Amino acid sequence: MSEQGPPRRVRVTGPDRRARPIPRTGDIDEASPLGGVYLGSLLREQLWLAARVLGLLTVTVGGLPLLFFLAPGLDDVRVAGAPVAWLVLGVLVYPWLVLLGWHYVRRAERNERDFAELMGEVER
Repeated sequence: MSEQGPPRRVRVTGPDRRARPIPRTGDIDEASPLGGVYLGSLLREQLWLAARVLGLLTVTVGGLPLLFFLAPGLDDVRVAGAPVAWLVLGVLVYPWLVLLGWHYVRRAERNERDFAELMGEVER
């Protein structure tokens, strides 16, 4: 009966560099004209979504300093002893940012899901 020593230790550092990459094939390949159209469509939709969300953020949060400049009477308004400008900029902005981020991620994932469904239909 031979006695085996402890199991051999293996250091895992990342993917096997000697393995050959799997080539991309099908309609999604950027090299094909149809794949370029599909990818371009997805990228345009994602860019348009980002531009809309950024525009809404710019108008709402970016417009607050202009609002406070045009309505100087807001400096005198206090809620719970704090100026309303501080409450809006220091408290109310953050839930708005979370809501915009949640909306963006939800719509971007839906765009990608629709794209994947389209690719599934095209490949059939």
